[in-house]
Amino acid sequence: MKIINFLLVATIILFAAAVGVSEEVKRTVTVTKTSGEVMVKNPGPGSWAPAKEGDILKEGAFIKTGAGAKAALNVDGTGQTATVDLSEKSLVSFATLVKDNVTGMKKTLLDLSVGQVLIKAEKLDTPDSKFEVKTPTSVVGVRGTKFSVKVEAVK
Repeated sequence: MKIINFLLVATIILFAAAVGVSEEVKRTVTVTKTSGEVMVKNPGPGSWAPAKEGDILKEGAFIKTGAGAKAALNVDGTGQTATVDLSEKSLVSFATLVKDNVTGMKKTLLDLSVGQVLIKAEKLDTPDSKFEVKTPTSVVGVRGTKFSVKVEAVK
């Protein structure tokens, strides 16, 4: 009985230590270039505002481009994980932008509602890392490459 109690306590301590080791932090996206009408909306209450070079977008933010407009973004700023180029008439949100500082795991999920994005992603360092683009009909995952995703508006 003492052995079972000891093993139970040891398991609880190890589990608590493992949970405490994880240090998940939020990441950001930086607007590096805009042309034409580019608007952003940060999470929470508030309205759409014109995007400016240097704007920092957080998890849950939206960015959209008008007719003839374009935007260039860096995930993780200067120590970038990826560059994202938005074409005209696009709407994307940054659904997930997290990193575990202990394990190095990064998770990125862009939700493309309409339009087109060109992504140049770095090779992911850990098996648990993910870089995905979700559309209304699919989810595309990548481990490090250059790719484009396009969603056409329903007419």
